Amino acid sequence: MNKDHCDPAVTIEFDQYVDQLCYTAKILEEALQKCKKEDDHYIIRLATWDQLESNQRSQYPRDFSLVREGYLVSRIENHGNTEIRIIGADTTGVMYGGFDVAFQIRQERSLAGISEVVRNPHIQKRGIKFNIPLDARTPSYSDAGDAANKNIINMWDLGFWREFLDEMALNKYNTLSLWNLHPFPSLVRVPDYPDIALDDIMQTTVVVESDVQGRQMSNPHTLANLKVIKQMSIDEKIAFWNQVMTHADNRGIEVLVFTWNIFTYGTEGNNYGITCDQTNDITIDYFRKSVIALFETYPLLAGIGITAGENMAGDVDQSYADEPWLMKTYGQAICDLLERQPTRKIRFIHRAHQTAKDTINTAFSQLPIPIEYSFKYSQAHMYGSVKPSFGDSFFAGLKPGEKTWLTVRNDDFYMYRWADPEFARSYIANMPTNDRLIGFYMGPDGYIWGREYISTEPDIPRQQVIKKMWLMFAIWGRLAYSHDLPEDTFITLVSQRFPSEDSRLLYNAWQAASKIIPLVNCLHWHNLDLQWYPEACYSRPRDRCPLGFHDIHNFVQSPTAPGSDHVSILDYVQAILDRREMQGVTPLEVIATLEQYSSQALTYCESTQPQPSKELRHTLGDIRCMGYLGQYYQQKFQAALEFAFYQKTGDQTRKKNAIANLERAAKHWRVYSIASKSMYQPQHLTRMDGVVDLEALQAHVDNDIKMIHEFFV
Repeated sequence: MNKDHCDPAVTIEFDQYVDQLCYTAKILEEALQKCKKEDDHYIIRLATWDQLESNQRSQYPRDFSLVREGYLVSRIENHGNTEIRIIGADTTGVMYGGFDVAFQIRQERSLAGISEVVRNPHIQKRGIKFNIPLDARTPSYSDAGDAANKNIINMWDLGFWREFLDEMALNKYNTLSLWNLHPFPSLVRVPDYPDIALDDIMQTTVVVESDVQGRQMSNPHTLANLKVIKQMSIDEKIAFWNQVMTHADNRGIEVLVFTWNIFTYGTEGNNYGITCDQTNDITIDYFRKSVIALFETYPLLAGIGITAGENMAGDVDQSYADEPWLMKTYGQAICDLLERQPTRKIRFIHRAHQTAKDTINTAFSQLPIPIEYSFKYSQAHMYGSVKPSFGDSFFAGLKPGEKTWLTVRNDDFYMYRWADPEFARSYIANMPTNDRLIGFYMGPDGYIWGREYISTEPDIPRQQVIKKMWLMFAIWGRLAYSHDLPEDTFITLVSQRFPSEDSRLLYNAWQAASKIIPLVNCLHWHNLDLQWYPEACYSRPRDRCPLGFHDIHNFVQSPTAPGSDHVSILDYVQAILDRREMQGVTPLEVIATLEQYSSQALTYCESTQPQPSKELRHTLGDIRCMGYLGQYYQQKFQAALEFAFYQKTGDQTRKKNAIANLERAAKHWRVYSIASKSMYQPQHLTRMDGVVDLEALQAHVDNDIKMIHEFFV
């Protein structure tokens, strides 16, 4: 063990040849810089359980146990010194323990109060879902939007990934899943198909107009308008991603690659005969060899995830059907690779999406490694019911030994900073039990968690979303690791971030504001991101919502979130008219609760003084915007309720009430849109078919009033 002296009274002992431990010591040193000078001498020892001497191990109870990534913190008096041992089941466990001790040091400003603790992870794998825009020629599923197009350059910046991965590790995420429609041309040189490998990084200068299935994400128009934004050979790209994966490994993070199928972006005009035709044997051979090349090129790549869609035929000859095709390509590639590298550890994840588990198992019966499934847990909206019911039958059908990942989609908060540990704790508690669960990866499809490009007061360089949404990431990662983490942990984080504020009051207002959209989603539910974007009361324009905006009719007719105990507006109205008792949370209760949350958030914001800190100003601005949005939805729901009664009874008083509610709602929207637009620019969002501009939506908000005036029974 080497020693690192950061203070005459404190010595940190650790193996300086292990990058994870060096980083852990650095975090501890930073915390100790603000620590009061200690009278006693302390030794902070960083080690794995295996590194302890037998006499040191005997100091712990026999029934004591650590699992992977677990750790213990203990205090040992040793020859006049106080030794704080941070012992991990592995180096990642040591790192996590070191982070938590550093947190306590910052909180107490002393080593005297460091508490003894044993922690093991609550959920094994805690991940980020990142739709990665590698290049306009090899797009992700999210590239028809401003955020993806502008972030292409950041995907090839090692500094970006180091910062991103460090932030992941600090919040105990251990999985980074990179999702792309067809990543191979940007990542590997494939034997037998060498000309497919792409040099340089390119961006298109035109708007990407794709359908919701990912088709036309790259097309003749976008390819005719390319510009090189970074010169980089395929060999330099390979070296780059090996560096990224090395840094991830040094932070205890596994990297996975996910694809959709069958997409062949990046192979346009090839001379090999590669097409999207599912019966094309050349395409099958190309995919199989691409997967082999991917794993051989990147020794630290932990696994691959696949999808039976979005561009698969489904009705072709049985030998080329979706699952047999996936086995001939991805599955056979794994078989071939493990013959060459029999000790290689690979995760093979098959999404339970547009397919059935039994069909998967039949096609992949000869796969030499276990299949890990993946289920879209809350569809596109994790911020709704804390107990979504979409996967109940799937989870119940898992046989002993079969386990699944959860895809946890956040297509609710693209702009505003969310912070509600109570919601996250309940959501995590309701996930399938660990005998069926591997873990989750959380992220959006309609936005990119790269750098933000919508701020009207941007940092230089642009702030990473993971840094902007720092408390959201802290809440989900840390509670997934330590489910019993007390609420005071997050109040302390707020205090450390904003020492000028009353941390509890700020936390309470922030939490109240963060509860608004999840409550709205419970009463006004639509499964997919293209069907509902709650920050804008908007969806992709289509038949039911031709203008994109969700009008009063949509609010009257909307169902509630599956798995929630909310009563829809129509069901509530009918029950009242039938004089029937009802079970569940009624629309009136939602309306009253929205008023409470909005009032709490806005009252706090109105009581604060102008802030010199830009981050605090923007955080308060987000809380204020969510409060205004809550006022809008409160009045909109009340109007929908009154309008539904009017439609059923013809009661003119109900119609007048609905109009009055919508007039108040329109005023709230105006205040909301102006406040939001002062902070955030309108942006073209993936699958929204145009720019989402809150201020421009005022005309649709006002049109709600006109529609009721013109309505006749």
